[in-house]
Amino acid sequence: MSEHITPITDATFEEEVLNSETPVLVDYWAEWCGPCKAISPVLEDVAPGYAGKVKIVKMNIDENPNTPPKYGIRSIPTLMLFKNGAVESTKIGGLNRTQLTEFLDENS
Repeated sequence: MSEHITPITDATFEEEVLNSETPVLVDYWAEWCGPCKAISPVLEDVAPGYAGKVKIVKMNIDENPNTPPKYGIRSIPTLMLFKNGAVESTKIGGLNRTQLTEFLDENS
């Protein structure tokens, strides 16, 4: 992961996401998920442009069994944008660069 994307865990979710001053994009993913691997370089590509405006974090659902069920994660990749500790918007499935930037621009 790049310097602009932070891995998070069940233990750090509250601090990194719910208590964040800026909007947070959470990427729920798993190592075995092909579409998750496809969206990863897209996130890496757009992350520098959103530095300071949107924090981008990734949560491996296999290593963190507590948080994903709280937010109804049933399919991955799932991208959730949190603002002020609440879910603002959700996208399920792979996105290209244009779709991702539109999602971020519309909701952050």
